[in-house]
Amino acid sequence: MGLEWYIARRVAWAFVVTFIIISVTWGLLAASPNPQVSNAVRSAAMNGDDPAEAREIQKKRLGLDEPLTKRYVDYMVSVYTLNWGWSQTRSQPVTEAVMNGLYYTVQYSIPWTILVILISPLIGIYSAANQYSWKDHAATGFAFFGYAIPNFFFGIILLLIFGLQLGWIPITYNTDVGVFSLANARQLAIPIFVLVTGSIGGTMRVARNESAEFINADFVKTALAKGVSPFRIYARHIMRPTMVPLSTTVVGQLLALFTGASLLVEVVFSIPGLGRLLFRSILAQDTSIVLGTSLFFVFIATIGNLIQDLVYTVLDPRISFSDR
Repeated sequence: MGLEWYIARRVAWAFVVTFIIISVTWGLLAASPNPQVSNAVRSAAMNGDDPAEAREIQKKRLGLDEPLTKRYVDYMVSVYTLNWGWSQTRSQPVTEAVMNGLYYTVQYSIPWTILVILISPLIGIYSAANQYSWKDHAATGFAFFGYAIPNFFFGIILLLIFGLQLGWIPITYNTDVGVFSLANARQLAIPIFVLVTGSIGGTMRVARNESAEFINADFVKTALAKGVSPFRIYARHIMRPTMVPLSTTVVGQLLALFTGASLLVEVVFSIPGLGRLLFRSILAQDTSIVLGTSLFFVFIATIGNLIQDLVYTVLDPRISFSDR
């Protein structure tokens, strides 16, 4: 009953958080000048027509002549009924535009996430096992190199070297190649490398600090005295307790990078994913697309945090939801 009740409350809270974020985003965009109305007024003035009349016609076409309360209520109802509206700049439904962007975002986000989950704990434990040695400094330096350098700048440098000078990768993303083809792997290798190197620094550091505490613990010394193999000690007695606090860092950083760094990487490498879709929609002030992508990112963050809490119970049986 405890876990079921906790999940139910988290799902209900997710609706509240989504409502607040979408409301704030909608309010900010509604208060901003609409570029389509401004363009209509400018065109009318240049052609000798009445700018005021052009403004009213454009507002009526976009539904901006209705009261703010009605526009707000209509949109919020549409959001929760999965009718996310129509994109004026793309001339397609918002859900279709989001799914099209998600198709390309998933192609690099899934291998990026898997590599970070696999590499970060291994580097952290390796660094802790060789604490304060040159191996520790080399592993830490490698992990924090990508963490320190901005992703968009690192991506531009690699694109200039491997794309422009060496010609190993295409300069712009080609949407015509197959998902599992070698050509797609070539054009996604550098973006994935940039995101992985920018993600493993923080999670590696947490893994190193946590595993360093367990390496000298009494239960590890007892296992060594009983003749347990080093691989089993690191895999079972050190890795598992290390993953409990590490899961929080992994989820938090990946979600932040998914909504921030992935946007910059998609712009640099011309990947038509969700980040680039959101970037272009903000510039064009396409309210429907901006709110639709924001809603999707909120959904990802909420589900990610819920999975993080559930992973706690798997990795650490001492955690109970009966009193939460």
